[in-house]
Amino acid sequence: MVSVIIPTLNEENSIAKVIGVAKKCPLVNEVIVVDDHSFDNTVAFAKKAGASVITSTRIGKGASMLDGLLVSTNNIIAFIDADIENYEHNLIDMLVRPIIEEGYDFVKSTFERQAGRVTELAAKPLLSLLFPQALVFCQPLSGMIAGKRSFLEKVKFESDYGVDIGILLDMMSLGAKIKEVNIGKIENKMKQWQQLAPMAREVSKAILARARLNPDFNLDTLQTTAIILDQMDMAVKESLIGLKKMFIFDMDNTILKGRYIYHAAEKFNFRRELLDIISNNQESYLITKLIAKLLKGLNFAQLIAAADELETVEDAADVIAELKKREYIVGIISDSYNFVAQHIANKIGAHFSIANELEFSESRATGEVKVLSYFMKTEKSRCNHNFCKSNALIDLSAKYNIPLSNIIAIGDSENDVCMIKHAGIGIAFCSENKLLNSVADKLISERKFSSVLEFAK
Repeated sequence: MVSVIIPTLNEENSIAKVIGVAKKCPLVNEVIVVDDHSFDNTVAFAKKAGASVITSTRIGKGASMLDGLLVSTNNIIAFIDADIENYEHNLIDMLVRPIIEEGYDFVKSTFERQAGRVTELAAKPLLSLLFPQALVFCQPLSGMIAGKRSFLEKVKFESDYGVDIGILLDMMSLGAKIKEVNIGKIENKMKQWQQLAPMAREVSKAILARARLNPDFNLDTLQTTAIILDQMDMAVKESLIGLKKMFIFDMDNTILKGRYIYHAAEKFNFRRELLDIISNNQESYLITKLIAKLLKGLNFAQLIAAADELETVEDAADVIAELKKREYIVGIISDSYNFVAQHIANKIGAHFSIANELEFSESRATGEVKVLSYFMKTEKSRCNHNFCKSNALIDLSAKYNIPLSNIIAIGDSENDVCMIKHAGIGIAFCSENKLLNSVADKLISERKFSSVLEFAK
């Protein structure tokens, strides 16, 4: 029999149809949806459609795939993407029959589709240099695959978008008998250009990690690889040239109705320790490091659940959708943690987030935090702080070739003062900080974002 594993994140519109396709195959007796902390109705709809649902232990497609493999019970496993509504009714049969009837160990799908930009920008150029034998596969990044458990248990599941190419290259290294099958035409969500650069880097990282195991990998190869990656970055950057405006949100007490670390302190009983750290230290870098230690041992699911308990401003998603229609790049700059900021960015539809990186080991916080170089003082800094959000703002201005005069920033606290001051338009949002209110160009006293649309043309 066959187990079908479906990694998913916020796919309430398609998940039931995908599960239905899996259940149509008479060889399937187990359908497992591995949810990557969705905040829509994905989980409820998946359960209603008859799938078993588990929550991934770590954010990322590959991590979810591995979790699904570990809990599945059959010797033949199929993985399919959750965002496709027009799979052929016999999809699973097409993927697993070559294993059952023809003796193949691994099946990779190929199909007609509308996108494939990461494949063309990053994967194929690198593969042509490092793994030319892999170019026999039309779509090396395809996520619709099937394989024998005995082989899948031997490959490395990258935690992110590098997982699909990583599995293929590992299968080749293991000497697996591989077949590529055409599953017809599919239509999935095209990723925005802002998402392509990190995806391409993750794919490239997976390819390079395996190439370095080859004794023929040398300095010349590395230099050529660097050129390919530079060309990919340039292509992505050029795609954003038409977007000449940016809107930056603070997260705590701006997008969120409250501050994440204070809520976590109440929830996990370290409020007194938190207040002691804040009251007894002046240096922001040290405060950040000490607060991270209070989170040691808490698991990822607990910390994400705490974030979901904080409400967002009611019209945040609607206003951001309108800003994107007006061709703004929309991001979050926060001095909180990136796993929270990115979760909130996904929830409200922002393009990206920048925040400190809390470190995890086996899905538990280690108590260590990486303060990003984005925040650090450089020769381009416009203030004297060693760590400041305005430094991240300046870096983004250079990265996207958008002058500061075309950037709008909104925040509520003293930590936002420099960012608000140096943005083209700075907005103080429901702020009680007199300094911030004095440097801001606009003041918003009602906890809604809709008024920013009056001047975000």
